[in-house]
Amino acid sequence: MKILILKILFVFILTSFQIYSQDNSNFNEAFESIKGDSVLKHLQYLASDNLEGRGLGSNGIKLAANYIAEKFNEFGLEKVPGTDSYFQEIPFVGSTPLSSSVLKVFIGNEIKSIEYSKDYYLFRSGQQTFIPSPTELVFAGYGIFAPEFDYNDYQSIDVTGKIVVFLDSEPLSEDPEFFNGHEVTHYSFADFKIKTALRRGAAGTILIPFERFSAWENVERNFATEDIRLAYDLSSSLSVIINPEAAELLFNGSQYTLDDIFKMHQTHKMKSFPLKAKVSFRGFFKERAFTDKNVIGIITGSDDKLKESYLLISAHYDHLGIGLPEGNDSIYNGALDNAIGVSVLIELARAFANLNIKPKRTVVFIAFTAEERGLLGSVYYTDNPVFPLYKTISNVNIDGIAFFRDFGSIVGVGADYSTLINNLSETAQRFQLNIENIPKEFQGLTSFTNSDQYAFASAGVPAILIQEGLQNKTKSREEVLGSFIDYIEYRYHTPFDDLNQFIDKVAAERHADAKAY
Repeated sequence: MKILILKILFVFILTSFQIYSQDNSNFNEAFESIKGDSVLKHLQYLASDNLEGRGLGSNGIKLAANYIAEKFNEFGLEKVPGTDSYFQEIPFVGSTPLSSSVLKVFIGNEIKSIEYSKDYYLFRSGQQTFIPSPTELVFAGYGIFAPEFDYNDYQSIDVTGKIVVFLDSEPLSEDPEFFNGHEVTHYSFADFKIKTALRRGAAGTILIPFERFSAWENVERNFATEDIRLAYDLSSSLSVIINPEAAELLFNGSQYTLDDIFKMHQTHKMKSFPLKAKVSFRGFFKERAFTDKNVIGIITGSDDKLKESYLLISAHYDHLGIGLPEGNDSIYNGALDNAIGVSVLIELARAFANLNIKPKRTVVFIAFTAEERGLLGSVYYTDNPVFPLYKTISNVNIDGIAFFRDFGSIVGVGADYSTLINNLSETAQRFQLNIENIPKEFQGLTSFTNSDQYAFASAGVPAILIQEGLQNKTKSREEVLGSFIDYIEYRYHTPFDDLNQFIDKVAAERHADAKAY
């Protein structure tokens, strides 16, 4: 495990947010108390098979929440105001489409039914999703309206009451002033595209994957599971991701084929137009209602004025639970994603609680649930904040941890969107580290928007995720890059992200050091 990043976090937090009048002996004692063995002990419990991958609504995630709460209580952290617990209860609804669901495509007098899982999955599902009669389709390019780039796929089409069909991804660009060049923008995300279509009066959406989900097997891994939503966020619209082989049906009789569309993408000549085909949908579902919890512990600030401002330090503790087996293993333990991150959070809470001179500002430690289901735990918190968001000075999020003990650079994901970049620079100098941008090899992974800090940034709260860079004092960039790629391709979101993989506790210590500053 990687402790320097933990200590960097400790120092970053203490010095960046004016929360502590440092007494050197007290500070050094707390700083030196951050040990890799302690992080490893938490990790071995949270990522064990006994917790069944910490899937939502499972006994395993309840055990994890109780464990975190017990540690907060052991350290003397305060409970959620107005309650006698460390929990923020969240109501969820889970829905699993059944294979008996029927999606029909109408082409003239011909009707074709396409098969669930083989030909399509649902982004959102539930008994409220029902398109009883054939409904018109319209192709809307990438499904994007981006006024700052003077781009609008909806300019020439009316989608009211229709099903909008669009590609994943966004326009190709070499220009950083147009869709951020090679960097992926939020306009490429399916959820954003779906909301854009519905705001324009669409009855539903159909997404055609060709870049972000390059193989249908990847789609199956992501969507052949229960759809879980916040109980107050149910939708009655149809939301489909369709196998490109089946998507060709949607373009039958129209002026352009699906192959024509892919050529438009490559030649920067995307067009929107009505389709001749229509669709209907009748779904059958297995549903459940349940609650899960954000786990919140608080250290109230010691300064009479500054204690009314809040610093949130977070990590998600959920994972994917029990899923499709790979080999003989079906438990998605999520050791590095993110049992190790919440283990670091626990140790940061202990280190802060041990300070004799308490922080000036109030520090709030939050272990979020449902990050893997679309940041639902952090979204629920921003919708229902325990402390006012306008008094929340920042969110420092922990998702994953350093791979190597001798890392020479860090990445402040999201730091450029606020003055946090200045604080990060000061901390990096203290530890003689360089600051890197997200390596070009990983820009498509959109780290900033894929973890809980994005929920806070979207709500107007400065937020940052600190990760290890590719520079290393003893390994080449290629070696470090290869290890990252190996993890992403072969272990990330699989049963192999478990305790059997090598986890360097010294590196975890360095990671912890960094976050603490």
